[in-house]
Amino acid sequence: MNISKALKLCRTQKGITKTKLAEKADMSVSYLSLLEQGKRDPNMSTINKICVALNIPASIFMFLASDINELDGISKELAEKISLTALQLMEPDVDKADLPS
Repeated sequence: MNISKALKLCRTQKGITKTKLAEKADMSVSYLSLLEQGKRDPNMSTINKICVALNIPASIFMFLASDINELDGISKELAEKISLTALQLMEPDVDKADLPS
């Protein structure tokens, strides 16, 4: 399981900064940075907070965090196609407060 890879991938795909994600997930930027660097292992509660803040299902996040050897019965090619499709479906969120009036 590579939570740090999935976290950075999802955050950048959504076009959100660490600061904004940390604010939305109610955690410090330094803790979020440690998670992205793989220096801390989040519990499921933290993963759920991050997924809610990113507006993505936890199941997609966990799939993206899975290593190929953890995906029994799915070929590497299929896993890559599913991952690519999931990332393409994650359009960046537009915060209405950031739009000009």
